[in-house]
Amino acid sequence: MSLLSGYYNKEQHIISLFAKGDTRAMDVLYSEYADFLTKVCSRYIGNTDDLHDVLQEAFIKIFTKIHTFKYRDKGSLKAWLTRTVINEALHFIRDNDAHAFVDNEGDLPDTAAVETDSGTEPDIDNLSIQQITDTILQLPIGYRTVFNLFAIEGKSHKEIAELLKIKPDTSASQFYKARSMLAKMLKEQMK
Repeated sequence: MSLLSGYYNKEQHIISLFAKGDTRAMDVLYSEYADFLTKVCSRYIGNTDDLHDVLQEAFIKIFTKIHTFKYRDKGSLKAWLTRTVINEALHFIRDNDAHAFVDNEGDLPDTAAVETDSGTEPDIDNLSIQQITDTILQLPIGYRTVFNLFAIEGKSHKEIAELLKIKPDTSASQFYKARSMLAKMLKEQMK
């Protein structure tokens, strides 16, 4: 099937290269998705050396398990690749930062703090996406991880708890604290 005949997208093309055992398959997948997957991984892993290690491990998993991937529709390969990179980043965080996710009652926000902070969302219209992203990267690793999973990936606190092997209340607490800290940091930038 040529690229011009019928509906044939880049994901299907890449999968077909792997299915045929084409030696170009890895290079084509890497050149198409490496930049995107690096950005995804950098939301979780702040240190450049660690980022490269996590990406290397993720690509090894991708290349050794691509035969298990089942194409469903446009975007399914990108979603699978993204999940693989995020899972590898979470694995790295769990293995290398045992204290990233505090799991105790003292970590839960008190009611007075919640009431005091209400309505303090910063007006971020004058900040660039890069400024906001850079600020998110300044959050402590536990806060940043939960924030990314909840606010960007759309996971529930129950799903996050399962992924990180923490309690759902801990996930909610980490997100609350991340959001509060992020709001404060963004307000400081706007002064």
